[in-house]
Amino acid sequence: MSEEQQEKHGEFEREPVPESKTRGLKAFVGMYAGEHCAGTELMIGPLFVAAGVSAFDVVFGLLIGNLLAVLSWMFLCAPIAVRARMTLYYQLEKICGRNLVTLYNLANGVMFCFLAGSMITVSATALGVWFNFPMPGLTDIYPNSVGWVLAVLGVGALITLVAAWGYDMVSKVANIAAPWMVLVFLAFGIIGMRQFIEVTGAEVNSLSSMWALCKESIFKGGDPLPGQVKFTFWHVTFFAWFANMAMHVGMSDLSVLRFAKKSWHGVASASGMYVGHFMAWIAAAILYSLQLHLDPSNTDVLPGPLAYRAAGVAGLVCVIIAGWTTANPTIYRAGLAFQAIMPKKSRFAVTIGTGMLATLAGMFPGIAMKLLGFVALYGLILMPMGAVVFTDFWIFPKLGLKQYYAEHKKISINWAAGIAWIATLVICVALVKSGKPQFQIFFVSLPGWFIASGLYIVLSKLTQKGDA
Repeated sequence: MSEEQQEKHGEFEREPVPESKTRGLKAFVGMYAGEHCAGTELMIGPLFVAAGVSAFDVVFGLLIGNLLAVLSWMFLCAPIAVRARMTLYYQLEKICGRNLVTLYNLANGVMFCFLAGSMITVSATALGVWFNFPMPGLTDIYPNSVGWVLAVLGVGALITLVAAWGYDMVSKVANIAAPWMVLVFLAFGIIGMRQFIEVTGAEVNSLSSMWALCKESIFKGGDPLPGQVKFTFWHVTFFAWFANMAMHVGMSDLSVLRFAKKSWHGVASASGMYVGHFMAWIAAAILYSLQLHLDPSNTDVLPGPLAYRAAGVAGLVCVIIAGWTTANPTIYRAGLAFQAIMPKKSRFAVTIGTGMLATLAGMFPGIAMKLLGFVALYGLILMPMGAVVFTDFWIFPKLGLKQYYAEHKKISINWAAGIAWIATLVICVALVKSGKPQFQIFFVSLPGWFIASGLYIVLSKLTQKGDA
């Protein structure tokens, strides 16, 4: 694409965004609120309850963890975004080389497919209420009925076609649906709380009495449900912080925040964190906790029935749209990542193939039912490249090392970056496999970031030794 074409379409994929095309804070507040109040929230909230989390741990863990996430956007991602004003992929290409970025795109695309698949799973649970076919339980890994397979196929096919035809319609529908979905999530929480008061007979007339209800009936703590990891304050804090690690620490949102006028506009992410990852997670958790209170044997985490019990048909529509608006752009992004690997294939054909892969993944409920662990794994896989970008941009000039080494040397692979990425993942996986509580997958990304940065510096010193 020529520079004139990039200017026309406002994409600037291979050049810095000009100052005249930057945007103010308001443009990012709405975007983050809409993106993070979506289908995943309907799974994550209930899974907190399934993990045996207590009221204190979930409320204060989410408050602190989301604050850390916002600060990561503000002080790790946004400052580089507004200075370089380049997409993550173009910046990585200059640092790592074309071939290594291709491998990164493959990993990114596959993880996007699995994430989109779990959102197709979410939407399919709403169809299960309407058509009354057997749906998977909390511990199910494989599809358990023909009806389930057909529902996922139908939802997946529709989502894939829309994503393949283009992003404009997806974006327009998402922008229309986002404010409505925020209100429906709020309604979920209010209705769920009211129903809890009715079934327990609790008298709630103050914040202290509401807190007592939360501690005694909603978030009781204790042992997790079978097959789930026990969550403490630290699990909730780190999960909230790293749920979007790929975007802030992993630097994916360089592509978004390069359009921001100021680096402090990264604070706009707070709208997504505290509307979606606080209010919506807790609202969805209340609905699931109510289900367990009414029938302790019903441990199924199915957003469709949960939403229908709370808000009727409006709840089911919210579930379908929430999953749809999350899966659509995710499939679109995965298609773009794969197309970068196969540039001769049309975007339409690649996106159709991507959607088929996501739909296949959606048939296996084990991905959605283990969404907490999957989200942590997704962030872990992409995190080292974020450390590479940060180190290359801020630390290399202070150490006298060459920035954008692949571009400087005209090489297709910067082995220092590649080895740092793979070695960090190997070390982190080994720590997780050690079985020690402090090295669970929810925690290892923090030391992993420092490991990746250190390895990249040491290996770059060796690689660049003797360069002019």
